[in-house]
Amino acid sequence: MTEKNDNAARAAWERVKSRLQAELGEDVYSSWFRGVELDRVEEGTAHLTVATRFLKSWLRSHYYDFVIQLSRQEWSDLERLDFQVRQPHFKHAAAARKAAEAAPAPRVAVAEAAEVTLPLRTGYGGFDGSPLDPKLTFDTFVVGASNQLANAAANQVSGNGAGSQFNPLFLHGNVGLGKTHLLHAIAWQFTKAKPEGEVLYLTAERFMSGFVQALRAKDALAFKESLRRIDLLIIDDMEFLQGPTIQQEFCHTLNSLIDGGRQVVVAADRAPNHLDRLDMRMRSRLGGGLVAEIAPMDRDLRHKILSKRASDACKDTPGLEISDTVLSYLADRLTESGRELEGAVHRLRAAYQLTDQPVTLEIAEQIVRELMRGTEPKRVRIDDIQRTVSKHYGVNRGDLLSGRRNRSIVRPRQIGMYLCKQLTSRSLPEIGRRFGNRDHTTVLHAIRKIEQLMSDDTQMREEIELLQRLLRD
Repeated sequence: MTEKNDNAARAAWERVKSRLQAELGEDVYSSWFRGVELDRVEEGTAHLTVATRFLKSWLRSHYYDFVIQLSRQEWSDLERLDFQVRQPHFKHAAAARKAAEAAPAPRVAVAEAAEVTLPLRTGYGGFDGSPLDPKLTFDTFVVGASNQLANAAANQVSGNGAGSQFNPLFLHGNVGLGKTHLLHAIAWQFTKAKPEGEVLYLTAERFMSGFVQALRAKDALAFKESLRRIDLLIIDDMEFLQGPTIQQEFCHTLNSLIDGGRQVVVAADRAPNHLDRLDMRMRSRLGGGLVAEIAPMDRDLRHKILSKRASDACKDTPGLEISDTVLSYLADRLTESGRELEGAVHRLRAAYQLTDQPVTLEIAEQIVRELMRGTEPKRVRIDDIQRTVSKHYGVNRGDLLSGRRNRSIVRPRQIGMYLCKQLTSRSLPEIGRRFGNRDHTTVLHAIRKIEQLMSDDTQMREEIELLQRLLRD
């Protein structure tokens, strides 16, 4: 390709990746597609490069048809995709890794948290945990009545081994209440207390992908053994752990770490006994330590969070002043999550920087109106949708998740998937997993089917609108 054609092809591939991100969701896109690069397009073939042989095999077996369908929107004559591993990149990365391991690691002061690199690798094939945000520490976590127990337990397990009585520690609560903040804080504090300790923080989906990779590479034993040498294992989003084999191996790992005096911390959106996708043994083991709920924030905690974030913003922005009257107004009106509160403070600061006008109650009212328009009055969960659909159509929830193809089951199942897409932020693969481990193409078909029925059938449209009102009220 000429340089001009090469640039055009790469721009087209970036558009394909944007569509993939929109269709599959940020988590799936980041796990599988962010590092996929276009080498060239010639003779009806798009040559794509990936980082590992596992990625090459996984994408070809799970996403080939979906990727080529989206790619044909850019190259109408495209006939096939060719996935290849970027071997030179691996050699360079391996050399860099060896050089880094050979060099003495400098001690970094805790105050320079942004410079710290936690020992997150398990040692299996360079499998890394998720990155930590240096801003998410115990110092920046605001404590109130709703999160006091969770905060105290998190401090306990992140210290000098005194937290073994809380093993595993299980944190649960709705989105935006501080679970991930506490997980990051535990990792930072543990590393400060034990610089030589091995810490691994990752999501349940990341654990699953690592284990599947190990199975494909026929190196599962090394993967499991490397995990069992971790001093602190932190798992986020446990509600997404699926598959009997993976659950069984995770349970073995959990038992091995706890029996060996290693600390395990887990977070999910529900308590262990409400995680229906986990088997009974897993739920029992996770609930065997300390289960701490992070409850919805009361008005006092919301005001404390706003005050702390506003104080930080004023320190960083010369001339900015945010009165307690404004903060009290926001604390009364914004009740959903800590992220919503932080977003309000960011908007106040941006309004001041852009207009150079004092922050007034009128500005706060405008921000609240904008935030209220952008959020739903009630956060709907997939469990709520499945329960409501089952009750409305007189079918068992188990039937919705089963493989039964009766029309009386298929239609409610499709409606449930459609409502999940409309009323939650979950991606298509996540919805599919919650409906009996179906793939994203099945979910997409169900959504399009219901959309077509709603456009053709007034009664169906009214039925869907009734279900939406029931779920939102």
